[in-house]
Amino acid sequence: MKLNDKLAIVTGGASGIGLATANTFAEAGAHVVLTDINSETGEAAVAEIRKRGQNADFVHLDVTDASSIDACKKKVLAMRPQVDIIAHVAGWGKIQPFVENTEDFWHDVVSLNLMGVIAVTRAFLDGMIEQKSGKIIVVSSDAGRVGSLGETVYSAAKGGALAFTKGLAREMARFNINVNAVCPGPTDTPLLAKVPDKFKEAFIRATPMRRLGKPQEIADAVLFFASDRSNFITGQVLSVNGGLAITG
Repeated sequence: MKLNDKLAIVTGGASGIGLATANTFAEAGAHVVLTDINSETGEAAVAEIRKRGQNADFVHLDVTDASSIDACKKKVLAMRPQVDIIAHVAGWGKIQPFVENTEDFWHDVVSLNLMGVIAVTRAFLDGMIEQKSGKIIVVSSDAGRVGSLGETVYSAAKGGALAFTKGLAREMARFNINVNAVCPGPTDTPLLAKVPDKFKEAFIRATPMRRLGKPQEIADAVLFFASDRSNFITGQVLSVNGGLAITG
């Protein structure tokens, strides 16, 4: 699956699934714009990609901040007027009973996991409509499909991202813009590393394949939706979860 000469934006690209996605896109021949709120790790990730002779640039981006999104848009479009792929990977949550959540926590979770996807998409969508092509991939979560204990608001935000994916896919199909989602199950990322061991062990026991996912396994699914192999697929949700949440 090749992405030769495609310009691909990856949000949350400095670590975990985002970093795996950025590396995978670069290996497939794309010019990757790796964005993240953490400039230091983002710049380091881009330096490693360039060492391999692949194309990448770093642009600072806070997907919850309108001015940051606007600044990112200007920098990206100055590099090249055509954005071909957007992979929404930036996300955050923590396991905590709903009754212990604060309103600020609700706001942070929804702003990052749902509103960030909506706002970044809108920033670059006009160009895709004008060129009548594009691939948008939302990395959501199986929490958004079936719910997750201790992640109620996170589940709601990720479920909203899935509904956004499907609605946008219907609107954008006439412009030859594909919009799909990948739903990871529990994956071995820096975010999951902060979860107590008892929860990670429970995830593994509940997964038929009896292990956590690997960031590369999620990135491979994102690559499929970004490539020409998925040209007649839109509005779909692909779970990559080792069988944890088998749904109809």
